[in-house]
Amino acid sequence: MAETKRKQPDRGSLRKSLYNKVANDLGQRIVRGDYKPGALLPNEAECGQIYKVSRTAVREAVKMLSANGLIQSRPKIGSRVEPRAAWNLLDRDVLGWYCTTVDFQSFAHDVQQIRFMIEPEAAALAATNRTSQHLAEIEAAYQAMADGVGDEAAWNAADVKFHLSILNASGNEFIPPFGSVIESLLANLFSVTVAHLRNRLKVLPQHEAILIAIRTRKPDLARAAVRRLLQSTQKTIDQGSKVKSAALESKARQRRSVKVLARG
Repeated sequence: MAETKRKQPDRGSLRKSLYNKVANDLGQRIVRGDYKPGALLPNEAECGQIYKVSRTAVREAVKMLSANGLIQSRPKIGSRVEPRAAWNLLDRDVLGWYCTTVDFQSFAHDVQQIRFMIEPEAAALAATNRTSQHLAEIEAAYQAMADGVGDEAAWNAADVKFHLSILNASGNEFIPPFGSVIESLLANLFSVTVAHLRNRLKVLPQHEAILIAIRTRKPDLARAAVRRLLQSTQKTIDQGSKVKSAALESKARQRRSVKVLARG
């Protein structure tokens, strides 16, 4: 029997993996604030030693961070971190780094503001412009939510799909790309809010109301239904914040009690 040849690693994929490793670590550290705006990053040689990669990989990582607005690289000066206002937070990579480093309450507040601005009007447009294919996608996502009531991961994925399907059905070519970009935002938000839902069946009718309004082509009802759902989500976020604050306060009281007993 002929010896099976080992598949050689793809050099292009390996190189991309190496510079992605560097870019991901530096990107997270910039977004987290380890490197503040105005700070210089380690130079090529230093980064090569830190991450054990070639200078070529470092240069590719720097290009990636520059394209995302996180840094500006100049000859003989180096790579300097740009002000936050210059960062492209709608880029998928930057968005991913942001989600892993930002305070959840601040993150949820910003996401909810965007959702209140975009989703009610997108649903109203979907009620007017949706095709039979669009409607089928929204209905399929809703059914997946209903089927996944007992499965948090399945519910979360279907919930994201439901909202993105509505954006896709809006008929406005600029809205679907926006939806694909904020997919990770919605997934991160839902993964936390879903954890606070004691009974997912309570919010399922709110999604169904949106679906029915879009199916029956009633834009005003669709707009209002989305606003009700977002208000419900906001209440869940606020409740989660109160629970977290109470838990932190309880731990603080316990620590103070331990200190008092230790002194005694």
